[in-house]
Amino acid sequence: MSDLPTPRPGILDIAPYIGGEAKVSGVTRVIRLASNESALGPSPRAVAAYRATAGEIYRYPDGASIELRQALARRYGLDAQRIVCGTGSDELIGVLARCYAGPGDEVLYSRHGFLMYPIAAKAAGATPVAVPEKDLTADVDGFLARVTPKTRLVFIANPNNPTGTFLSREDVARLHRGLPASTLLVIDSAYAEFVTRNDYEPGIELVEAAQNVVMLRTFSKIYALAGLRVGWGYSSAPVADALNRVRGVFNVNLPAQAAAIAALEDVSALDRAREHNDLWRPWLERELAALGLALKPSVANFVLVRFPAAPKNSEAAFAFLKARGILTRQMVAYGLPEYLRITIGTEEEMRAVVVALADFLKLQ
Repeated sequence: MSDLPTPRPGILDIAPYIGGEAKVSGVTRVIRLASNESALGPSPRAVAAYRATAGEIYRYPDGASIELRQALARRYGLDAQRIVCGTGSDELIGVLARCYAGPGDEVLYSRHGFLMYPIAAKAAGATPVAVPEKDLTADVDGFLARVTPKTRLVFIANPNNPTGTFLSREDVARLHRGLPASTLLVIDSAYAEFVTRNDYEPGIELVEAAQNVVMLRTFSKIYALAGLRVGWGYSSAPVADALNRVRGVFNVNLPAQAAAIAALEDVSALDRAREHNDLWRPWLERELAALGLALKPSVANFVLVRFPAAPKNSEAAFAFLKARGILTRQMVAYGLPEYLRITIGTEEEMRAVVVALADFLKLQ
């Protein structure tokens, strides 16, 4: 028997999260379409605010992120006291699991949902339960059928990563109605700002109406601050209180808070990012469909593309694109090995992807 320290049971069963690749050996100009990062980059005002804090980085940040929470409250019409900020929404996912789940408990999530949900559940000692999807979309009835007295948390990404599909306002409300009051529904709306449909709601309405709902948001996607790791959650006061007791004390750093506040205030930059996505996501979907590739219509800033069997399968396509300096995301870890996920980039990048895939499909 080893005398070395050993992790708690279940920790070594966790498959570590691996993000999208960022570099290609021997290639200087890499087109990064693997991580759903912004096509246009951050607001110039956010960059200026970040730089303006350089002389203050020896100071601790505001551990309560008060100014950032107040800015979020103004922007969305929320109660600042019930907003909790985190080191990306990833931190809040983990904190929620630690606060509300443990050994003997179950955490439900959609089968092809964000990988951090089962990771967070296992890290807390709970059992993750993957709910099968219907047509690459979260299945409300499937969730409700798997709720047991052990169910402590239900994670639903809306829109969902990596499928790009979403649940309507009524579907999410129906899911919530079917849950016991003791089960916490977590609506992860990381891509909410990209959605322009009138039957979509990111979760604010349910949070205001119920005690057992949390909405998560991020500055990593449309606000283009992925490198700064800023996320936030909105919930009832008791849930916010629990999160604040467990989250990192100085979890959002000083430059990140300043940049996030400035990004919120630059509404024109947000509009430009949304308009760009509204133009180039449908364009990419049409072009790839014209090449004979199958896609599930997306409402986010990425598309999920299905490839045929070998030799033109997703693995071969990934390697071909990578050789041309184009990085996409393989979906094996999500249980979708026949797919690649492609982020919406600049016009130049989108045209390069289409040309490359056309060449790939022509190969004998």
